[in-house]
Amino acid sequence: MNDSAPATLHWSGLSHCGKVRTNNEDTFLALTFDGHELRYLGKIGEATSSNADFVFAVSDGMGGAKSGEFASRIAIEKITRLLPRAFRLSALGMESGFNDILQELFTAIHHELLKLGQSYEECAGMGATLTLAWMTPGWLYFGHIGDSRLYYLPRGGGLQQLSHDHNQVGWLRRQGQINEREARNHPRRNVLQQVLGASTQYIDPQIGAVSFQPGDRFLICSDGLIDGLWDHQIEEIIRNPRADQVHEPAATRLITEALENSGRDNLTALVIEVAAATPAAKAAARPAINP
Repeated sequence: MNDSAPATLHWSGLSHCGKVRTNNEDTFLALTFDGHELRYLGKIGEATSSNADFVFAVSDGMGGAKSGEFASRIAIEKITRLLPRAFRLSALGMESGFNDILQELFTAIHHELLKLGQSYEECAGMGATLTLAWMTPGWLYFGHIGDSRLYYLPRGGGLQQLSHDHNQVGWLRRQGQINEREARNHPRRNVLQQVLGASTQYIDPQIGAVSFQPGDRFLICSDGLIDGLWDHQIEEIIRNPRADQVHEPAATRLITEALENSGRDNLTALVIEVAAATPAAKAAARPAINP
């Protein structure tokens, strides 16, 4: 797919508090913006990527009481204020600007959470993970910190975890020293080395990019979903739904299956599917901008 060719994005998102917790500290976001306006998107929808950029994100808060829920909301709200002005960089073809903007965004959220944690007793230790996908024509730029995840399912098959779990267990897994089952059962699997806020003084978010084409899919999810599903199950549920699930959104299928298997934590899934733009959408599109 040519970078400038418009595509149609289909997305579905769902969050659930799980079977144990009474409040949901997960938050997800879907929005679109151009040089003039920003629009929040529904939990399920589709749109053409010709004239606007899209942002999809998942944040998992932490901190006890209601502060974890508050932390994830702050992370998402900061995105809506800082990213729209960056559309101008895309329009100017400033590819290097994406890394700087995402770094600035994560730093701003981190400092905001630290400030609140230091100023209010009820916010002490408040923190959040954040996994964000910024989609422009032909390219997905992502920023990530924590143990929420971004998966890439290319149209040719397979599943790739693009994000790095920011803990010792994630590092051991990437080095090939432990397998998926050993990582799932490791006693330190929930001990994060990188997180926004939570008294962490230094952060180094993972920032990257991947090109996409029609038929590709992406999943952003919190660690609660991973607690109930193995990687091969995630791919099977997204690509090959059962007959009784074929009309359900992909995010709904994932949450349903994960709840059946676990549900000990909050669960969030946000699935984005790329399709070729219709002839009518191509005809209506303005010339697209290369990143």
